[in-house]
Amino acid sequence: MLTTVFSKTVLDRWRGVTITVVSLSLLLYFAMGVYRDLDLAIYTGLPASFKSLIGIPENADVGSLAYSAVYNSYGALAFSGLAIAMGAAFIAGEERKGTIGELLANPKSRTHIVVSKAGAMLLLLGLGGLLLWAAAVISPALLDVSIAGLHVGAFTLHLTVSTFFYGFLALAIGAWTGRTGMAIGIPAAVMVLSFFAVGLLPLVSGWEDVAKFFPWYYLGGSEPLLNGVDWAHVAILVGGSAVLFVLALVGVNRRDLRGRSTGVSLIDRARSNPMTAKLAERMAGSTRVSRIWVKSASEHQGLLLVVSAAMFFIMGVLMGPVYTAMDQTLVSMGDALPEALLALFGGGNTSTPEGFYQIENFGLMAPISIMVVTVTLGAKALAGEESDRTMGLLLAQPVSRSKVLAEKAFAMVLFGVIVGVVTFAGVLAGNALGDMGIDIGNIAATCVLLTLIGLLFGALALLTSAATGRLAAAVWVPVAAALVAHVANAMASLQDAAWGRLSPFHYYLGSDPLSNGMSWVDAAVLAAATVVILALAFPAFARRDLREQG
Repeated sequence: MLTTVFSKTVLDRWRGVTITVVSLSLLLYFAMGVYRDLDLAIYTGLPASFKSLIGIPENADVGSLAYSAVYNSYGALAFSGLAIAMGAAFIAGEERKGTIGELLANPKSRTHIVVSKAGAMLLLLGLGGLLLWAAAVISPALLDVSIAGLHVGAFTLHLTVSTFFYGFLALAIGAWTGRTGMAIGIPAAVMVLSFFAVGLLPLVSGWEDVAKFFPWYYLGGSEPLLNGVDWAHVAILVGGSAVLFVLALVGVNRRDLRGRSTGVSLIDRARSNPMTAKLAERMAGSTRVSRIWVKSASEHQGLLLVVSAAMFFIMGVLMGPVYTAMDQTLVSMGDALPEALLALFGGGNTSTPEGFYQIENFGLMAPISIMVVTVTLGAKALAGEESDRTMGLLLAQPVSRSKVLAEKAFAMVLFGVIVGVVTFAGVLAGNALGDMGIDIGNIAATCVLLTLIGLLFGALALLTSAATGRLAAAVWVPVAAALVAHVANAMASLQDAAWGRLSPFHYYLGSDPLSNGMSWVDAAVLAAATVVILALAFPAFARRDLREQG
């Protein structure tokens, strides 16, 4: 019997933390093993200023690059994303599922529930941080890699308290609004904007201090891996988390909680406007759910708008002026760093406009962004309906399972294409504003391949959703597969290994489309893989007994 909210929350959430920590630990071990075998001439030939810039002390060997490559990028994003998902689920998630009433029917106050759930989050994330620290110490010992001069414990402490901040931000927004979309979307936007700002602003002369206004700065701005704990930065993150916790308590106690979250979709707003009512009715179809894809599109319109805005303005338009304003010393230093060392970030360098866009946009952030959209739609297409207990209502209409799946897949493909087109428009505008001279056809080719890689993992989410009906599995399977495939492709490129062709990411940027144009063979491989995965989803969904609740 689960007698406390705290223990119930821990038991519900420990699997996600375990999967994330184990995955990151294995990736660190794998990456460190590959970096260890690099020709040391790559390292010793770097200018001292560049060694400092990428965080390598003079008395550490190349293996220490793995900390920055895995924990400071993938690790921080994944761990913070996990914290956001937890914080959003605690109050807003209970309202969305309609279980907040059952929870409050017990003799527990709202304050008690928030305190218990926040305590569980602190425990789980804290233990996760300890395990990441243990992996960071054990991996180099097993691989005989020198980490002399590195403060691994300080770095993982900064990483852990940084995740606290994003988790409590999600909790506070969920407590005040009761909407999971806002509780996830706003903190995720803050995290991504901070990631971009801290990476880009120091490149522009005079804007270095502006980065201090973003929470991501306090993760690594003081270089804790090299310099140890910066207690002032830790205090800022802890203090911010405490303030957000207090705001969550105030928010949840001042508001009427809903038994189940409801909202007004874009289609509903259009119906209420006389000028757009007819068009909205045609798009929405009849009450017999003849336009299932419109329903899915309406449910995820906010996510599409946020991601599209970020890809157009920040990762597209803004990049051109930023590159033009960059210190020329930093631009020229791009040639000093071997391409192999940037493989985990998708390749590229700052010495050319194409290389700059690849390392800042297409290498890592663009595939993450498009997969946020396609994987979300693919996962929620079927498993989301089962989790929300609406699948029965949907199939009660005169529509077949195959029609439901086909229209859900269409919505996922449509949103993926929209993100790809918006990314193309943004990069095109940034290219013109910065007078960068990148070939328009090459930009289009890269965006087509970006769309295809996003659709492939979206299709995998849809297949998992169809086969299992479990929302968590439908999210984690494609995310884990994408992470492993990306790192495997990077490791294969470091070793010039043929097995890298097994990774879908080899067919995304392996031909350097931003410089060389479209590789139709690569595009065909990605398209064919996506079609096969989608085709497998139909028999998987048709043969499975559906659950009333996922």
